[in-house]
Amino acid sequence: MKIQNYFKGALIVFAFLSANLAFAQMEKTKMVGGAEMYPSKNIVENAVNSADHTTLVAAVKAADLVETLQGKGPFTVFAPENSAFDKLPKGTVETLLKPENKAQLQAVLTYHVVAGKMGSKEIAEAIKKGNGKATLTTVQGGTLTAWMKGKDLYITDENGGQSKVTIADVFQSNGVIHSVDTVVLPKM
Repeated sequence: MKIQNYFKGALIVFAFLSANLAFAQMEKTKMVGGAEMYPSKNIVENAVNSADHTTLVAAVKAADLVETLQGKGPFTVFAPENSAFDKLPKGTVETLLKPENKAQLQAVLTYHVVAGKMGSKEIAEAIKKGNGKATLTTVQGGTLTAWMKGKDLYITDENGGQSKVTIADVFQSNGVIHSVDTVVLPKM
């Protein structure tokens, strides 16, 4: 009788551990900015935990875009890292964060967003179909050109500025984030 209880207990523990392992594998989290990004969370819920995207989060809040990026989507976001904002001319970020520049800030941020969920595989397929380039229409209304150099994915803005995807395919409940190393700018 004791042996049967032992095996029942062991079986329950094994089932519990197997279920937890299966759930963890199903989540397929990625580390971004020192934090795990969970596919079950939305873009904003994950971004606020990334130490590499604090400037972007502050800008999204100042532009009143939090509710939009928490929405159903789906969205593909080319998310500039803090170092990307540091490349802008001195004072640019501070100027954009002022309430009187909210419309301009919204234009810059929504220029980094494409409607729909495009992982790197889908973008690469679009590039292949486009003979080396894919034109992506942004939520702001402008276009980005996606292209590859070797295995690296890049986007080019309407002004010729280029940004490299540093971390691709951070899937969210309402889309996907691709971290980028440079802020891209629309024609204004």
